Amino acid sequence: MITLKSPREIEAMEEAGKILAGIHVSLRDFIKPGMTTMAINEFVEKAIRDAGAIPEQIGFEGYEYATCTSVNDEICHGFPVRNEVLKDGDMVKVDTVVNYKGAMADSCWTYIVGESTPELDHLLEVTKKALYLGIEQATVGNRIGDIGHAIQTYVEAEGFSVVREFIGHGIGPTMHESPAVPHYGEAGKGLRLKEGMTLTIEPMVNTGTWRSKMDKNGWTARTRDGGISCQFEHTIAITSDGPKILTEQD
Repeated sequence: MITLKSPREIEAMEEAGKILAGIHVSLRDFIKPGMTTMAINEFVEKAIRDAGAIPEQIGFEGYEYATCTSVNDEICHGFPVRNEVLKDGDMVKVDTVVNYKGAMADSCWTYIVGESTPELDHLLEVTKKALYLGIEQATVGNRIGDIGHAIQTYVEAEGFSVVREFIGHGIGPTMHESPAVPHYGEAGKGLRLKEGMTLTIEPMVNTGTWRSKMDKNGWTARTRDGGISCQFEHTIAITSDGPKILTEQD
């Protein structure tokens, strides 16, 4: 079911988004070589609760953690429980959902641990630009396919691939709502966007194949060929003035 949000509901989601965006800003300095992904998870959960909000991922279909922390070839839904510590050059994706007074915000951001490389920096730049190119297409009257087409054509021109098994989605009043928002597709195809829709746009971009395989835990997806995967995600609202980013960072 697709729910169209009122201006008041969008403002409430933006408050949740500000909490989430602030946490991602804090993680820029927090994430360092030698720490565990569980330390990241604990930091995020405490920050959410200290803000008077709820870490919405806990308990979702049995999931136990406040975050998904996916490292290197892990595409998404990485468990923060792992034996190894983070090291220089690791790429870690931190995805979490904030519920603040019933309003939802969802955002994933990618961080390079310690020293980066030109190759990793290029992957970061392309993935982030792809996110904003997709957002630019999220206007009243456009179609879902316009978002995916903008992302796919740019990413593939840069020599990378776009994950297809995992996509964006509507959000609010629950974490996952209709419509589905693929990060690939044909321009002018798919559902027409309407004022009041709230969506996540969250391209996952790989250095090699877009195809994934699942870990035995039934949650964590990783690249089939061992390539590195990167992701950036915002929650947005479709408004008469254009797309409004609800999780924008300073």
